[in-house]
This record gives sequence, structure tokens and C-alpha cells, in this order.
Amino acid sequence: MRKKRSDSPSNEVLKCIIEIMQDKKASEIVHLNLMKIQGAVTDHFVISHANSKTQVDAIASHIMEDLHKNIGVKPYHFEGFENSEWILIDYVDIVVHVFLNSARTFYQLEELWADAEIVRYDD
Repeated sequence: MRKKRSDSPSNEVLKCIIEIMQDKKASEIVHLNLMKIQGAVTDHFVISHANSKTQVDAIASHIMEDLHKNIGVKPYHFEGFENSEWILIDYVDIVVHVFLNSARTFYQLEELWADAEIVRYDD
């Protein structure tokens, strides 16, 4: 069972996730604010990709390690480290998606949530 979503996002967690992605050279970082979408599974998606499985793994691993070490936040759930094509890290209010470039193109998550408010971060 999922924890109750908070009324406001954890700006600190969101900011840290994006900074870690930028530090690890993630490509096409996008934040989707889903808070105004009825029935959304979470409040925020943060999506990025990399060109190798090694880099996908490194980005996701650093997000988990740095958030735990620096602000004491552990994920509720994570998956995808077995093949490192699409790693999902669930922080309840924020769900992080780190894709291999080809997998991101195939799944097109941004298109599925086109009604969300979108913030794009330059590479």
C-alpha cells in the first residue's frame, strides 16, 4: 500500500534529484508536475536518459546514495537495476525514471502525461 501523498512536494528532494542528474550528465532532464491531474499515481515524475547502461546505472545509484546520505531520504521502491534500460526510483511523491536512450524513445512517458506541467532542464 502506498503512503499518503503530501499536500506539497518536497522541493529539497526534487532539487537534489535534478542536481544529481545534471552532475552525472543525464540527458534531456524533464520534470512533470502531475499534481493537477486527477488519478495520477504520484505528484511528480523526473525523467532523463543516458546513452549507456553503465551511465543509467550510475545516475540512478547516485540519486539513491546521495539522497540517503545528504538528506536522509530512502526510496519507497526501486526497480530496473537488473538490465539498466529503465530504472524507476519511487519516493512516493516523486518518481524518478532513468532510461537508456532507446528505451525512453520507445516508451515516450512524456507523451503519456502530456497534460502535466513540464519543466525542461538544459543539458
